[in-house]
Amino acid sequence: MARYRGPVEKIERRLDADLGLKGERRLSGKSALEKRPFAPGQHGQRRAKISEYGLQLREKQKAKFMYGVSEKQFRKYFTEAARREGNTGANLITLIEQRLDNVVFRMGFATTRANARQFTTHGHVLVDGKKVDIPSFLVKPGQKIEIKEKSKANPQVVRALELTNQTGMVDWVNVDKDKVFGIFTRIPAREEVVIPVEERLIVELYSK
Repeated sequence: MARYRGPVEKIERRLDADLGLKGERRLSGKSALEKRPFAPGQHGQRRAKISEYGLQLREKQKAKFMYGVSEKQFRKYFTEAARREGNTGANLITLIEQRLDNVVFRMGFATTRANARQFTTHGHVLVDGKKVDIPSFLVKPGQKIEIKEKSKANPQVVRALELTNQTGMVDWVNVDKDKVFGIFTRIPAREEVVIPVEERLIVELYSK
C-alpha cells in the first residue's frame, strides 16, 4: 500500500485520535479533531460499535499514519520486533522510534514527522557529519543528527525549535538548539513513548 497523501485531519477524525499530523495547527487548538470530534461523512456523528478485529485494525492504522510508514514497511518492523527478545509490542514501537525522520521530529527540527521526512529526503539532514536522505534509516544510540549548515536558518526549522519551548523535548535526545544538532542518546523504554496506540492489539492482529 502506498503512503497516504490525502487530507490528514480526516484520518485523525476517523481514528478518533490526535496523531500529531498537523503540528502547529494542533498546538493552537485549531485542529479539525478539536473542532469536530467525530468521524467525517454524513453519518460521522453516529459512532457504531467496533468489532474486536476493528479495534485491532484501528490501532495498526493509528501507528502507520502517525509514523508515516507503508503497510509493507510496518510488516517488516513487526517481523523484526517479533524476532527480538522481549515484548513484541514494545519492541515494535521503540524500533520505529529509531527511524531518522522520527528522530529529526523528536529533536524539534520539524513540526511534524511528515516535515521531518521531507527534510530528510531533500538532503538537509546529516548523521555523524554525512548526508543521509533515507527516512527509514535506523539511528543508533550515540549518533549525531544535524541539520546541514545552509538549512539551519530555514524558517520552518527555526519555528519548529521555537515550539519546543511549548511542547518540551523527549528524554532520549540531547539537543543544542543554537547549533541545530542533537545526539540520540539511547533507545527509549516503551513507557516513555507517549502515543495514542495500544500495540498489544496490533500484536494480536498480526498473530492471527
